[in-house]
Amino acid sequence: MLKVGITGGIGSGKTTVCKVFEILGIPVFYADTVAKQIMITDLILIDGIKSAFGSESYNADGTLNNKYLANIVFENKTELAKLNALVHPAVFRAFDEWEKTISPQVPYTLKEAALLFESGSYKMCDVNIFVKAPLSVKIARIMQRDQVTEAQVLARMDKQFTDEQKALMADYFIDNTESSSIILQVLALHQQFLNL
Repeated sequence: MLKVGITGGIGSGKTTVCKVFEILGIPVFYADTVAKQIMITDLILIDGIKSAFGSESYNADGTLNNKYLANIVFENKTELAKLNALVHPAVFRAFDEWEKTISPQVPYTLKEAALLFESGSYKMCDVNIFVKAPLSVKIARIMQRDQVTEAQVLARMDKQFTDEQKALMADYFIDNTESSSIILQVLALHQQFLNL
């Protein structure tokens, strides 16, 4: 079964694009959502996080102490890399398990991940899509969605590869601007993937 990776910078609209693929019957693995789930269910990952960052990483009820971890990792690239080195392999394992549950009749699956290229998980996919949008559009979307400042958005973007870097690694592109139809672009790619 063909495995298709899909990514884009923060605010590019990759989730919206994935929803169109889902309407076409294509299963989508949302890596960032799964990462949040397994940080409280994957015992190997939980032990790794506690070992690396202390037992304070989790609240008494077993939930992740997001504020505590954020204070450690988001101002320190070394600590963030340490956390990612624990989380990414666990997400890879979860993706492998998820793939086993997909019907063989499904022509292909999508793996949506903000850090598809940064994590190296694009290598687990046969082809990769990059969803692109203008910087000003992405900033406006995130400011509105998350009620954050432009400086906060730019700080988040600084943690990802640039659009130029991602474009060099991608096989296919979706242009998410008001002048381009996402639906038509997805339908065109869907047809290409059915033919692969």
